[in-house]
Amino acid sequence: MNSSTEHQSFEIEPLRNYAERAYLNYAMYVVHDRALPHVGDGLKPVQRRIVYAMSELGLSATSKPKKSARTVGDVIGKFHPHGDSSCYEAMVLMAQPFSYRYPLVDGHGNFGSPDDPKSFAAMRYTESRLTAYARSLLQELPLGTVDWVPNFDGTLKEPQRLPARLPNVLLNGASGIAVGLATDIPPHNLREVVSATIHLLEQPKASVADLCEHVQAPDFPGGAEIISSRDELLQIYSTGNGMLRSRSIWHREGDNIIISALPYQVSPARVQEQIAAQMQAKKLPMLEDLRDESDQDHAIRLVLIPRSNRVNLEQLMQHLFATTDLERSHRVNLNVIGLNGRPDCLNLKQLLQQWLQFRTDTVTRRLEYRLDQVVDRLHVLAGLLIAYLNIDEVIHIIRTEDDPKPVLMRRFELTGTQAEAILELKLRHLARLEEMRIRGEQDELETERRQLETLLGSKRKLRNLIRDELLEDAERYGDARRSPLVQRAAAQAYSESDLLPSEPITVVMSSQGWVRSAKGHDVEPDSLNYRTGDGFAHAAIGRSNQQVVFFDHSGRAYAMAAHQLPSARGHGEPLTSKFSPPPDARFCGLVLAKETSTVLLASSHGYGFQTQFEHLLSRQKAGKQVVTVPPHATLLPPVLVDDPAKDLLVAISSDGHLLAVALSEVPELARGKGNKLINIPAAKLKSGELSVVAMTTLSAQQELLIWAGKRYLKMRWNDVQDYRGERAQRGKKLPRGYQQVSHIERKSL
Repeated sequence: MNSSTEHQSFEIEPLRNYAERAYLNYAMYVVHDRALPHVGDGLKPVQRRIVYAMSELGLSATSKPKKSARTVGDVIGKFHPHGDSSCYEAMVLMAQPFSYRYPLVDGHGNFGSPDDPKSFAAMRYTESRLTAYARSLLQELPLGTVDWVPNFDGTLKEPQRLPARLPNVLLNGASGIAVGLATDIPPHNLREVVSATIHLLEQPKASVADLCEHVQAPDFPGGAEIISSRDELLQIYSTGNGMLRSRSIWHREGDNIIISALPYQVSPARVQEQIAAQMQAKKLPMLEDLRDESDQDHAIRLVLIPRSNRVNLEQLMQHLFATTDLERSHRVNLNVIGLNGRPDCLNLKQLLQQWLQFRTDTVTRRLEYRLDQVVDRLHVLAGLLIAYLNIDEVIHIIRTEDDPKPVLMRRFELTGTQAEAILELKLRHLARLEEMRIRGEQDELETERRQLETLLGSKRKLRNLIRDELLEDAERYGDARRSPLVQRAAAQAYSESDLLPSEPITVVMSSQGWVRSAKGHDVEPDSLNYRTGDGFAHAAIGRSNQQVVFFDHSGRAYAMAAHQLPSARGHGEPLTSKFSPPPDARFCGLVLAKETSTVLLASSHGYGFQTQFEHLLSRQKAGKQVVTVPPHATLLPPVLVDDPAKDLLVAISSDGHLLAVALSEVPELARGKGNKLINIPAAKLKSGELSVVAMTTLSAQQELLIWAGKRYLKMRWNDVQDYRGERAQRGKKLPRGYQQVSHIERKSL
């Protein structure tokens, strides 16, 4: 066998196992080192390294800023071996006041805008330094509070966590997508979070509901309203996930609408595009113009100009909330890296509990580190005091001995540390007053040592220290809530009819079933042009944004939007082109009204009922059966009722009998045959000898014209009282000469 192959070794492994292990390693790397924040300092690794690198460069809030390229170079060269653009983008995010509730970086130059957060200038142009708030993450770093780990190449040390004095994980929030995990932590108000933290510190058994008395909702930088209900917010904080809704803030200024705050991470330019698109599509006819008047004094100022002062601004804004980003839902996932190093979804109490444990450990380490320093210094001072009390002998030993350190240790029973401190004394420190200074420092350090030991030995005193420091930082960095809590109902968009112009129209139907629509209510249908052999049959007045319903002789109703009717400039269009009625259907009436209106429906056999207009509507081209018409009968033209409680029903038979009945006696049905309204002998109905020729309603403000050929009889409310009776009676005969009724008209006085 060849010697070169004797030393070669191969590991044979199924590809499935290798791929599974490699992907799992990658997934855990993404979770721990890229996507999720740590519960302790609330930072991802790149953010932590940026803040630490800037502190190492001396870029405190009071120092002169340096070029951002300098900071990015240090970060990627020393701690974060990734792309400079991604590192710079992470730094820019921490500097944007519209992205971070409490920014960590103070940016000088173009760091983006709410319109386009990624429109920031290149890092060679901008300068940056840390904000005052960033000090809460860094000020305890040199005090032995954190573990230090090697950087990527092992040449430097970096902090594993930053010793945050505040629950930054809630204050600035976080967002990130890992493998199978995502975090979406909204920002919160510092004072509210500190208040809840102190409450939990003093009442460890407090419930999530108790903590939500302090932290009622997130607090977004832009200041939009949070409109989720109290129960929804409590559910989010109890489970660690859910959805909350925020809405823009607006007010009326004259006849205009001024939008002064937008939901978190919503671009004003995007909102303008959405509104402009609706205006171009003619879906906002009530809006005339849109302007962006944002400036240095007004971060957000969008001006909406209605078309007239009659526009309902509240209804308009409800539509915009429902159809644009003026209202937005925010996903909440409180996924963090816990103290055990594992990702987990925590509720509000669990998150604050873990942070308090982190803070307690940090403060304990800080106190122990300081105690060690004090004890070491007291030990050195004890040795120095011995030296000053025997200064001549010490000087003699140092001058005469080749190796004075062991001699000093034997002669005065010193430790190596004490002997080394004596040997490093400068001649200027041999003054007479030095002994007094040492004794004074000893007294101070002894007092501090006792205080530190007391704090470390008492859980209550340690809690009080943590509480006092939280209150101190809340006073220093805290501010008022920006996002008001206003519980509101869900927004409602305009319906299609709401978006249509509401203009007065007259719908005209010919005897052969051709229909058209004319603008205005003063149209004279008889004067319109009709096709040869055709003529006027029925008309109805209403608004262009209403529905119109047509009836055929069998009692079927066909509905369509009035604005879809052809213009009255021509002959119109046949209803058969818009609907699919039976082959033998003949259209015999129409109604144009609001959905809440009441309609009277009756057949020529004297049966009828009242119904709501909405019951007549159908999207089917074949219509819907509403009235059950008896055999050998036809449907009378439908009548729009003014006041069902006060009006009279007037029915006239072909032999000249008129009956007036209180309309309240007529039943209200959704569909059917109805009840008998006027009595006509059944035999004469069956033979066709008699029938009902007209039926209508009459109010005190109307008059009735009863036509008999070219003559008509005018009757008002008082005149009709002579014909009053009970429902299903025969009625009274009309005067001679008016008993052969051709049609009737109802006019307003």
